[in-house]
Amino acid sequence: MVQAVFHHKIDSIYDDITGEQYHFPRMYLSRVEQAVGDWIVYYGPIPRKKGRFYSGVAKVASVRPDPGQDNHFYAELTEYLDFDRLVDYSENGGYERKMFREDGSINGGTAQNAVRLLTPSEFAAIINAGLANPDEWPDRIDPPAPHPAEFPGLSDQPQTPFVVPDTERPVVTQLLNRPFRDAKFRQNIRKIYDRTCALTGLRLINGRGRPEVEAAHIRPVEHGGSDSIQNGIALSGTVHWMFDRGLLSLGDDFSILPSRHLNYDVSHLLHKDMRARVPEQVHLRPHPHYLAWHRDNVFKS
Repeated sequence: MVQAVFHHKIDSIYDDITGEQYHFPRMYLSRVEQAVGDWIVYYGPIPRKKGRFYSGVAKVASVRPDPGQDNHFYAELTEYLDFDRLVDYSENGGYERKMFREDGSINGGTAQNAVRLLTPSEFAAIINAGLANPDEWPDRIDPPAPHPAEFPGLSDQPQTPFVVPDTERPVVTQLLNRPFRDAKFRQNIRKIYDRTCALTGLRLINGRGRPEVEAAHIRPVEHGGSDSIQNGIALSGTVHWMFDRGLLSLGDDFSILPSRHLNYDVSHLLHKDMRARVPEQVHLRPHPHYLAWHRDNVFKS
């Protein structure tokens, strides 16, 4: 097994779904097969930005032939996570050594390869750069209720607040950590939706600047959904509850679909035109693949 870079364009001619499947020609088969069971980094151009960027990370689960196109294959991906910032491939002198000549110029032959193998140190450096930004609005964590023996006067032992140790962990361990992934997903969704519920327009901020809006997975992780921004949407608590229970869904045009199982009219809570407000850039919007899954498997039409 070995880690790798997968080149991806938002408007690619290939049958890609970010974080789920990567479509590629036979010429890259041997490299992709080496990455099965290991991690890859997404790389490529980003709309409205000059340059090339590393933008996310995923794990290669398997490779299968494309039944509809000769000499083409699919890499099935899992554990996808968007970076909290785009990482320019050339920053700090570049992350992939083979991409640059000794004089600092770009090695064109290597740069044109859609699949490139990485050393462990290169992979770790890219991941650490892409997941480096702290959350501006971390969720409040209330301390646990004290045990009766911990009340003043009832215990001889001084009470020490619990502090999570700030220790460095291996990159891969961190990538598989569910609380870490949830926090990054929430951070990304709140940022691109400007802390605003997509279905109601509510933007509730508490006294310390923490948003009340929640990051909802369209296809839940426990049902095979990824932590891709395109599998997420910002929703207020009540709307999130209804969305998860199939009482609300979205069309591919982002029209809001109320279920006939609703026993009360919720239209006064939603945008008057019954359309969700989603990011302007296509690659940040909910993907039709996930919306269709929600309508087919969750929505109570």
